[in-house]
Amino acid sequence: MPLSPNSLFGRYEIRFLLGKGGMGEVYLAYDNKLRRQVAIKLLPSEFTLNKVRLSRFEREAYAASSLNHPNIVTIHEIGEQDGLQYIATEYVEGESLRQHMGHAPMELREVLSLASQVAEALSAAHGAGIVHRDIKPENIMVRRDGYVKVLDFGLAKLADETQATAQDIDAEAATKTEEVNTEPGMVMGTASYMSPEQARGLEVDARSDIWSLGVVLYEMVAGRLPFEGPTRTDVLSMILHREPPSLLLHRSEAPAELERIVEKVLTKEREERYQLAKDLSVDLKRLRQRFDVEAELERSLTPEEAARRPNAQVAAGTTVTGVVTQTAEASVAHTLSSAEYVVGEIKRHKLGAMLVVATLVVGIAAFVYYSYFRSRSAAINSVAVLPFANTSGDPNMDYLSDGLSDSLINSLSQLPSLKVIARGSVFKYKGKEVDPQEVAQALGVQAIVTGRVVQRGDQLQVYAELMNVSDKTQMWGEQFNRKATDLLQVQTEISQRIAEQLRLRLTSSEQQQLVKEAKANPQAYELLLKGRFYAAKTTPADYKKAVEYFNQALAVDRNYALAYAELANAYRSLASNSYLDPKETMPKAEAAARTALELDESLADAHTVLALVKKDTWDWAGAEQEFTRAIELNPSLARAHAAFSAYLSIMSRHDLAIAEMKLARDLDPLSLRYNANIGYAYYWARQYDQAIEQLKRTLELDQNFAPAHGLLGYAYAGKGDYTQAIAEYRESIKLRGENTSDQCYLGVALAKAGKRAEAEAILKQLETTKEYVSPTELAQLYVGLGDKEKALAALERAYKAHDLQLQYLGVEPLYDSLRTDPRFQELIRKVGLPR
Repeated sequence: MPLSPNSLFGRYEIRFLLGKGGMGEVYLAYDNKLRRQVAIKLLPSEFTLNKVRLSRFEREAYAASSLNHPNIVTIHEIGEQDGLQYIATEYVEGESLRQHMGHAPMELREVLSLASQVAEALSAAHGAGIVHRDIKPENIMVRRDGYVKVLDFGLAKLADETQATAQDIDAEAATKTEEVNTEPGMVMGTASYMSPEQARGLEVDARSDIWSLGVVLYEMVAGRLPFEGPTRTDVLSMILHREPPSLLLHRSEAPAELERIVEKVLTKEREERYQLAKDLSVDLKRLRQRFDVEAELERSLTPEEAARRPNAQVAAGTTVTGVVTQTAEASVAHTLSSAEYVVGEIKRHKLGAMLVVATLVVGIAAFVYYSYFRSRSAAINSVAVLPFANTSGDPNMDYLSDGLSDSLINSLSQLPSLKVIARGSVFKYKGKEVDPQEVAQALGVQAIVTGRVVQRGDQLQVYAELMNVSDKTQMWGEQFNRKATDLLQVQTEISQRIAEQLRLRLTSSEQQQLVKEAKANPQAYELLLKGRFYAAKTTPADYKKAVEYFNQALAVDRNYALAYAELANAYRSLASNSYLDPKETMPKAEAAARTALELDESLADAHTVLALVKKDTWDWAGAEQEFTRAIELNPSLARAHAAFSAYLSIMSRHDLAIAEMKLARDLDPLSLRYNANIGYAYYWARQYDQAIEQLKRTLELDQNFAPAHGLLGYAYAGKGDYTQAIAEYRESIKLRGENTSDQCYLGVALAKAGKRAEAEAILKQLETTKEYVSPTELAQLYVGLGDKEKALAALERAYKAHDLQLQYLGVEPLYDSLRTDPRFQELIRKVGLPR
């Protein structure tokens, strides 16, 4: 309930409303007792219903106020009045940093001053064991004298915990006294300023605040956020998997030292980030002092010197360079366009002037050259390797050209700063004459790699080309004439050339990744390529053929880690598609993956297979650890992101699930499965309209893609549109034939639509068929028919059989009518799913 102007609120006289938002309403008030102006923040009632959390918040807020730090807003009082919880703080006369940034581009000296003050505030709070959790421009006040005050210490944690249990807070007894920590896996806060660990729902510490300040620092300098997207899920995806654009793209005068600071503060691995806010503050202050010294040197010029430099304009806060100041990271800031000045200097000191002019010309040329290529390379951070053409005239050599393309994709995709399109999308262009710009637009990349392979006898000829599609210029092209046994070395050299041309700054470990494959046995590598060639065909017979080749590669080299990883993938595919008995093939997949990792821990594919095995065996923590490691090792591995998305949906972490699935789609944009699975992620999140929209877009790519019709049936049923759901289920059955899964869901929709006789006929058929029927899906049909006891009995059978579909027990909407039953709750507990 809003407070009226001039009304009394305890001992405070309310003046007027200052503002309001998700964290409450803020009023300017007068403290009649202490005779001073204060700000009164009224906390939303939903933040304060849980007395345990409110008490813990009060302790944290009082701890923050006790710091008495000049850059932290002082909390005078926390209390309750007229049933409203409030906080009385000092009144800061000024504006939020968000408002301040809106006036005009900020001078770099001011940016450094404000950021260092915030870092000082964080340093004091972190020293007292307090993490803010929501550093953003709205929580930073700037006084008229340039002094900074940080707001709302403690409130972010209260908001997190309130949202984390919003669904069950009413049922929580007011007398409950045990400590309730923020639930792991919950994603709270303002998305654009979240650290990667916060976005993943992990525990946060002081380094998360440091990251958030880094985002604010970047925004102050660049005038835009480092991670942007149309939706929250897109932003989270960018935070987790993309590097921010160079500051030089937005602020050409930004010194190298500032870019280094920003890069360090926005490092995704928190162990490599600034560990202490104090260290960040020191670096910011040192850079600010350097600006001050350079400005003072500029001011120290005599009038005569200044008169001779009419165009040497100094933008406040920029790095001044030239003859006066020579710093290693400075850029050329003086414009030497005055002919009179140059001629005059030549007349006065011919030799000296010529040297100065020559030095400046060389410096300017070097700067322009560096800036041009730096900006070009910074702009190109995505590439697609199109299938190399087999020009040998022998189709049996396709495995060689395809294999070289595969190897390049796998090698380049391990570089975290480069987006590499997955095989599934690029191989749709195999054997086709294409327009590179059209391909780039369809795949969402800025560069294209093409090539051709010819093998005659033991001689191998490979030509590769890298094209910048924005201007159709060739960035690099080279022909390799080698022996056939040198194919591995050629692939490695091409990967290195591409990384060099894109000016990728690689760590020593990333450089080693590019050359690692070159050490393999050439015969084993050739057998590996043949195995990949058959695995890509995805039929049961071809998967089995692939297994044969991978085993042959291992017979040649028992320590070939990559062959074990590929073997694990093939076995997992045979199991998951029911081509072979999972009880036989899944243990083989797990064993191969573990052996691969024993030989080489850096294989992302092996981590992905192991993650899927752990997920299927309900080892949830182990699965997440393996998924996270796989993506860390290979950010462009689309199947890892897709599998992780399914896991996140199971864990009810829907924002991240949608983001991961969108990323998988972005890495494999022409994949019908990944496009459809975005709709699936929306379905689990119960965002049915978004699911329907996404699935319709998928069907625009291919109307005959049966899984999209089946998923549309789920979404329509979720909305209660059973007529449309029935139509979609029947279309799915028409396209892929009768299957027990579609039959179960069709039966549910028929029952819900009032066509009970038809639903019961399907049930009878499923109860008597010799085919395997998932007891989990059968339980859903029982629910649709209103038979709760049979549904629960079927779920118990599913648990004993370790039915894979039971993973979705916690998020499947069809089970909502069972959720309050203690037997259902016990089942959730046994499977280990979040409740």
